[in-house]
Amino acid sequence: MNSRRDDRRSPEAELYRRWYKSARWLKIRQAQLSEHPLCNRHLKQGRVVKANTVHHVHAHKGDVVLFYSGPFESLCDECHNSHAQSEERRGYSTEIGADGWPVDPKHPSNRTPSRRPI
Repeated sequence: MNSRRDDRRSPEAELYRRWYKSARWLKIRQAQLSEHPLCNRHLKQGRVVKANTVHHVHAHKGDVVLFYSGPFESLCDECHNSHAQSEERRGYSTEIGADGWPVDPKHPSNRTPSRRPI
């Protein structure tokens, strides 16, 4: 067991984890949080929460160009460590719209047109 924490990342992920400590990434991170200091997901809900994490909107999966080029969104730890990463693993958002229906077109409920209410 790792003394910091049990890290279950793949060998490929271990390689790109180093990018998060690069001067280039730290500069991008600082610029993102300076320009967008509030959590994007909380703002969509009308709540003001300070962001402290820069999230890759599209999973880079080791693609160095995508890693450094974005797009990015500013998030708080709660949103990044639960919602954003869960969506990445699932492949879709579970966010529900005002009509009570999932907003993400990739959500399984939106894949079958016959199930969508009229």
